Amino acid sequence: MATGLSGGKGHWTRRRQRPLDAATVCVREKVSGESTQWWSHEEEWERRRSSGRQLTSAPARSMGRRKKDFPLKYFACSPNLTVTSSNEALASASKNERYMENGNIAAASPEEVRRSPAFGWAARDTSGVLSPFTFSRRKNGENDVTIKILYCGICHSDLHSVKNEWQNSVYPIVPGHEIVGVVTEVGGKVDRFKVGDHAGVGCMVNSCRSCHECTGHQENYCPGMILTYNSTDADGTVTYGGYSDSVVVEEHFAVRFPAGMPLDRGAPLLCAGITVYSPMKRFGFDVPGKHIGVVGLGGLGHVAVKFGKAFGAKVTVISTSPSKRQEAVERLGADAFLVSKDPDEMKAAWGTMDGIINTVSAAHEVTPLLSLLKTFGQMVMVGAPEKPLEIYAFPLLLGGKSIVGSAIGGMKETQEMIDFAAEHNVTADIELISMDYVNKAMERVAKADVRYRFVIDIGNTLSAA
Repeated sequence: MATGLSGGKGHWTRRRQRPLDAATVCVREKVSGESTQWWSHEEEWERRRSSGRQLTSAPARSMGRRKKDFPLKYFACSPNLTVTSSNEALASASKNERYMENGNIAAASPEEVRRSPAFGWAARDTSGVLSPFTFSRRKNGENDVTIKILYCGICHSDLHSVKNEWQNSVYPIVPGHEIVGVVTEVGGKVDRFKVGDHAGVGCMVNSCRSCHECTGHQENYCPGMILTYNSTDADGTVTYGGYSDSVVVEEHFAVRFPAGMPLDRGAPLLCAGITVYSPMKRFGFDVPGKHIGVVGLGGLGHVAVKFGKAFGAKVTVISTSPSKRQEAVERLGADAFLVSKDPDEMKAAWGTMDGIINTVSAAHEVTPLLSLLKTFGQMVMVGAPEKPLEIYAFPLLLGGKSIVGSAIGGMKETQEMIDFAAEHNVTADIELISMDYVNKAMERVAKADVRYRFVIDIGNTLSAA
């Protein structure tokens, strides 16, 4: 967690082992040729911030000196600010940044002091073990909605993130982007929600709102898209997810849950649901009579089967596990089941499918699956294997086939998906768990030992845990 500036006299280079949250660093002024140093004190920052003490700084005695020995400046900057000296940093400070000079805090912007305490569970290192964590969220702004979280689904990406398997995690990390609850406060400019409404938050909480993607209702592809957790918001603060008691989000990024939609079984749709719904709509798999293949019968796959049937399509589940045949056909309603390891079954299905939704996140053979597609058919990758896939060109060339990718969906489409799901009774199959079971649940997710989504009962178990 160490972060610093180093270099010889008059020359400074920045060392950075992790992004810095706003107000988590302090700068000691360069005096008499002494080096400037930066510290990250995130846990201490969170403790002080949640108690209303906005600025965290390392006391001079931590450097083996008394404060009176030299002048000090403590400066809080945004995590993306590049500085070459503390003077430059002070000159570069934005209106939302502040500093302390010789123990006196300079005027802070109103937004800086408007924080509300929050509580959740966080992972603090690559072990991925989650434990109680006190932090803070911004208070409700004029365009914001505050949601008391009742349920939060566990996505496989939560496991990747808490263990830093994608090499981008910033600790402490509060996961969770399948968030559903009840609105407790709305800003003065909010017109889609009122107190008491059921609302959800999915995988993102902000975007630039001005690029081609954003203006086309594809915020999920915005280069400046901000994730619900493990990201840095526009105000410089770290985003924390739904394994917590509340969330504050701009109205634009909140999803209205229709009356009658079960909140616990609806929560996973905010990730798993939109992940399969969006490409089905985009590539025309939603037309009645189309033949869709679904590779993998897990958290994403079982929801894809349900949406496919709701669209009126013929759905074939493709799996390496013959034991899932009965589950797929008799309980989930798939029209057919195909064992991908069985050459006779595969040959019988050659050229029969209009499209394939591939939900598998483990390494697997992709080329044999292409033979199942009709001419000009598409296989959409929504799973994210860690290792590169081996693909041969000829099956693509000879049939005009394509492999494409898709990631969640924009906010307009996400609301459309939830409304469609409510109308057609599409929900996830879940195992409802208490907060204190979350670490065991993560172990089971790693083993694919869940049918088909864990959902944490935040509202009833977080405080007790």
